[in-house]
Amino acid sequence: MIRPFLCLVFLLSGRLAFAQQGEAFMVVEAHSGKVLIASNSVVKRPIASLTKIATGVIAVDWADAIKVDLSQVEAVVPPSALAIGGPNPMALQPGDRMSLRDALYSAMLGSDNIAAMTVAHHVGGEILRARGKGGDPVEAFVGEMNELAKAIKLSKTRFRNPHGLELPKQTGLSTAADVAKLSIYAMRKPGFTFIVRQTDRQVTVHGINGDRSFKVKNTNELVGQPNILGVKTGTTAAAGACLSVAVEREPLVREKPDGEKSVTPRRLIIVLLNSPDRFNRASALIPQGWDAYDRWVAAGAPVVNREKEILEVPNPR
Repeated sequence: MIRPFLCLVFLLSGRLAFAQQGEAFMVVEAHSGKVLIASNSVVKRPIASLTKIATGVIAVDWADAIKVDLSQVEAVVPPSALAIGGPNPMALQPGDRMSLRDALYSAMLGSDNIAAMTVAHHVGGEILRARGKGGDPVEAFVGEMNELAKAIKLSKTRFRNPHGLELPKQTGLSTAADVAKLSIYAMRKPGFTFIVRQTDRQVTVHGINGDRSFKVKNTNELVGQPNILGVKTGTTAAAGACLSVAVEREPLVREKPDGEKSVTPRRLIIVLLNSPDRFNRASALIPQGWDAYDRWVAAGAPVVNREKEILEVPNPR
């Protein structure tokens, strides 16, 4: 009886410790990498369902690599997906089938953890088969998530599962800066961007008793507003309320001395971790971010300390 009680105490104290870290955030211009505003941005902490940004990227990258249409790939809900517990808004059961695209809609828009596990199980299994290996498909998928983290230099990030829940020995950690890097990388991919910018989507589940249809709504309340492109929400007891959002602006067009025109794309990525009012905070940070960016550009875009002022995001894939 003592050990379970102590485990509960340690779990609750860990959640309290993360909560006491306060809010962390970063605002960065995606194309230049210019860090515009930041606070506690390199402090490691849980990121809840912002984890699913990596899940979506791995699935989209896999489909692009083997040239398959996500809507034509059928994924089966594995028993392991139900074992994680938590909400099950589509009443998914082991053996239920849905297209991989619909599973991604449910995972990325509705933040469905079972759908995220279904994506990971299918794609991880296909990756293992392609390599002629056996093993746990979800574990293989999470391995790919961590390989991605290394490739794009998320130096303080470790993924433990494809959904972001804090389970025993499965609490992944990251930082606002690393999530900003991940979001920049993810939003370079048209297939990923198309999914996360939807306000809602109709999905179909094929079950033993017939088909079931569901309307999945985006949990990101800012999506649907002008110039908002996504990206993802997340909430757990340890992580608090989290948000990553991409905001686009018309490109900056300038005329060169030779008469030609240069076009500079402009996009903000705003990441908030453990935020008491994430949507209003993000809305307030948008004009602040653009104001800081405009002043930087007007000054000639100076960079004194590149390591601290510029968020470098490689493009390895």
